[in-house]
Amino acid sequence: MLTQEEKKQFGEILETLGETLDITETQYNTAVSSYGAVGEWLAKPESSLAPYKPVVRPQGSFMLGTMIKPICEDDDLDIDLVCELTGKNPRWTQYHLKQVVGNRLKANETYKNMLDGEGRRCWTLMYSDSANYHMDILPSLVCSGYNIVLEKAFSDTVLEKDYESLAIRITDNKQNNYYTDTIAENWMKSNPFGYGRWFFNAANVFSLRKSIMLAEAVSPVPKYNKEKLPLQRVIQILKRHRDIMFNGDEDKPISIIITTLASRAYNKETSIIDALTNVITNMRNYIENRYDSSVGRTIKWIPNPVNPEENFADKWVEHPQREKNFYKWLDQVEQDIQAIVQQRGLHNISESMGKPFGEKIVTKVFSELGRKNFNLRENGVLKMATGTGILSTVGSVTAAAHNFHGND
Repeated sequence: MLTQEEKKQFGEILETLGETLDITETQYNTAVSSYGAVGEWLAKPESSLAPYKPVVRPQGSFMLGTMIKPICEDDDLDIDLVCELTGKNPRWTQYHLKQVVGNRLKANETYKNMLDGEGRRCWTLMYSDSANYHMDILPSLVCSGYNIVLEKAFSDTVLEKDYESLAIRITDNKQNNYYTDTIAENWMKSNPFGYGRWFFNAANVFSLRKSIMLAEAVSPVPKYNKEKLPLQRVIQILKRHRDIMFNGDEDKPISIIITTLASRAYNKETSIIDALTNVITNMRNYIENRYDSSVGRTIKWIPNPVNPEENFADKWVEHPQREKNFYKWLDQVEQDIQAIVQQRGLHNISESMGKPFGEKIVTKVFSELGRKNFNLRENGVLKMATGTGILSTVGSVTAAAHNFHGND
């Protein structure tokens, strides 16, 4: 059992790990500027989309604040976006809507050269190697007045649980009615912002100040937030562990399952180490067993919290290795975190974190902690917890200022 001092000290280490995994403010602002320019191009007066007031806003991990850098920092960030249209031409099917968005992108010589073919639901823009990101743009339809509903949904101090009003209709070329049905109510439904609201309900443990911060999440031009909620940090840490364990494996646990189960297991802990250990211990309790008549047997079911009939684990049926890998990962991350919290002394903790999180990034984490501790020591606020050998802002013995005459 960790003491309060030890929890705070491990919390500082995990917080620094999360900060190191997070995309930088420059990366964030560059991406926001890029998709903002796309939105402006789609909405220009001469655009055939202009009458339908297109708005481009982030969804997925970029919106949730759980995005992390790839293992190889030169690899692309994957930024998920929604292009919302209020209304459409009555004759448009999903196919027509998708093509109108695509054709408008192709009308810009820059975007035309960046288009990476046509995906099942999205158009993908590949940015230059120096930018290191690509954007998946999902064409969608929203109801009149939707923006007001969305702003209210995320600005309330207490986030209400009316998720259905945030649903949108999307294009999906695997649907039987893709080329034929002009009635949007019959198109596939998605609810990225209802999910976002559900997530922030689960994550929010602080005051109105935090709620104002969260209202930024669905803004078309959100501000960068370096500060994260404990659940956001936990998910970043879990995703990094997953990436290291399954580097390059297509059957790795997917982020939406990790995020959903972690959010369900999270119990409003304000300590990151408490939150992490509780989430890891309890995630498997939120995986259901349901009889599925389409396959004639009981299968694992991880319901979408804003659409319980959707199973986030539906691919486990045709790809059983994904189910095996998920449980294998869960066992491994539990074992690794237990091993880490049993260590004492920065060197031992650093060594125990190297394999599960990557030597390079762990070196960065402890280098940053060393820099912080040096500054704190010089200011006389650095303390050492009795018997742990861990330096931090909490503890019982004040560490003496260090007069450097060379490198340690």
